[in-house]
Amino acid sequence: MVNNGRILCYRADMAAEKVAPRLEDQWRDILSVHARTMCEIDRELHPHGLGASDFEVLDILASTTTTTGPDSDSVTSTGSGPVEQCRVQNIADRVHLSQSALSRLIGRLEKEGLVERSVCQEDRRGVWVALTGKGRDLHTEVRPLQRAVLARMLAKG
Repeated sequence: MVNNGRILCYRADMAAEKVAPRLEDQWRDILSVHARTMCEIDRELHPHGLGASDFEVLDILASTTTTTGPDSDSVTSTGSGPVEQCRVQNIADRVHLSQSALSRLIGRLEKEGLVERSVCQEDRRGVWVALTGKGRDLHTEVRPLQRAVLARMLAKG
């Protein structure tokens, strides 16, 4: 019976080894498509002063924001009316950047006037990020370029 168990275990190991190269090839294909797509997005957006990661943050801010305003004590430095914003931690959960790289990226976007940061009044450790009018306009302008790259690159596979 022990021999039988060893034979079954050996067969399972052999089956896993036969599957592994196919899985590894699929994984490498995914990585290759991702790398080529990110490079192409970088190339398309470069004339607009953005890279793929910059756009990704702007896109997240444009699509998944929380509206807050004077009633919630969470307004940006403009101080007027409701503001659409997102916590940095929520952005970090969706982009493939380290916390420090994301912080530097947001700093650059803020320096360029595309986003603004504010401290969360309820949790002083939290930071809100909001698109500025300039950031929203730039996102609207370049979004079709990014989507066209995705359509072109992902159709290839």
